Amino acid sequence: MNFAGKVILITGASSGIGSATALNFAKLGACLSLTGRKLENLNEVAEKCKNASNSGNVPFVVTGDVTNEKDTEKILTETIQKYGKLDILINNAGIIETGTIENTSLDQFDRVMNTNIRSIYHLTMLAVPHLIASKGNIVNVSSVNGIRSFPGVLAYNISKASVDQFTRCTALELAAKGVRVNCVNPGVTVTNLHKRGGMDEETYKKFLEHSKTTHAMGRPGTVDELASAIAFLASDGASFITGASLPVDGGRHAMCPR
Repeated sequence: MNFAGKVILITGASSGIGSATALNFAKLGACLSLTGRKLENLNEVAEKCKNASNSGNVPFVVTGDVTNEKDTEKILTETIQKYGKLDILINNAGIIETGTIENTSLDQFDRVMNTNIRSIYHLTMLAVPHLIASKGNIVNVSSVNGIRSFPGVLAYNISKASVDQFTRCTALELAAKGVRVNCVNPGVTVTNLHKRGGMDEETYKKFLEHSKTTHAMGRPGTVDELASAIAFLASDGASFITGASLPVDGGRHAMCPR
């Protein structure tokens, strides 16, 4: 896969799947626009990408909170001002919060939905004219929770199911205009997502251990495995794939424990 000359915007690029995706695209020659809330972390990722790039490309860094409409507009506008075009959009930013229908507050619900689906809706809407011009594509980062139902993370499940439906709908709307839209559906992946969602160190350790039994391949995934899948969907190798939800979950979506 070769992304030389391709301009790629990645949200949530300061850590986890986003940073691994950025690094992988840098190795493949892409021109990157990296966004997230923490400038220091973004700069660290950008430096790693610069060092990994054979072409010497220096990523463009723009901070912002994708739940803030003005920030989202700034992210897209400054990316276009920097590069003059957009070829690929990676909607990766996301959060998780625990809770059931009995104890998930409306504030929690709004926070998760605003981050995990409303922000994708807004940024994609702004990016679409540029992607039509470049005959580009979109890869959304969803979750196995968008395919299967799991108790205890209700708002997160709903948000990721929405990402899958959004992916299919926009894929059908944009196919005739030459723009592909797909998503990846990670299983448990070793990142800071769950700790940021409230898990302490001991609980997270037990969670990862339990993942050996909930994933057919007997382990959680790595961010590099997700980055590779995202790159494939964004590449010309996936030129006849659109509207797809690709599980990258060690078989978890296919399991039905008894």
